[in-house]
Amino acid sequence: MINIVLHEPEMPANTGNIGRTCVATGARLHLIEPLGFLINDKMIKRSGMDYWDKLDVTTYVSYEEFLEKNPGAKIYMATTKSKQTYTDVQYEEDCYIMFGKESAGIPEEILLENKSTCVRIPMLDDIRSLNLSNSVAIVLYEALRQNGFHNFQMEGQLHRYEW
Repeated sequence: MINIVLHEPEMPANTGNIGRTCVATGARLHLIEPLGFLINDKMIKRSGMDYWDKLDVTTYVSYEEFLEKNPGAKIYMATTKSKQTYTDVQYEEDCYIMFGKESAGIPEEILLENKSTCVRIPMLDDIRSLNLSNSVAIVLYEALRQNGFHNFQMEGQLHRYEW
């Protein structure tokens, strides 16, 4: 199971969207405080729609507590500061992919301690960053693709017609 980690997320709508993506992909969501909202915030539930109760989510009071409770975790860190792209690495089935808060990303002190597992999504030079929930979806689906989309429905079904 892939693990998505949000370090101090600020916007409930992004976290709700990410929660819904986690439910759709079987990923586990980890939230590192402080959060910019309450977990029961109606915006989270609206963004996650009726999926929030199906979400496997754990909250931590700090990055240190997250590390303590997940010893030995292989953590990839999504950042605009990395030299390697998100497609340059091989994601393990039980890896953790961390994303920082919307306004500042993952703290540079944490990134410097984890240079070899930092990844970036390529963008044009004049763009600061992508939306957080879009970034999570891009990297998560690459990790799932690399691991063969185990247990995923791979064929669509038309309602009235056949392919």
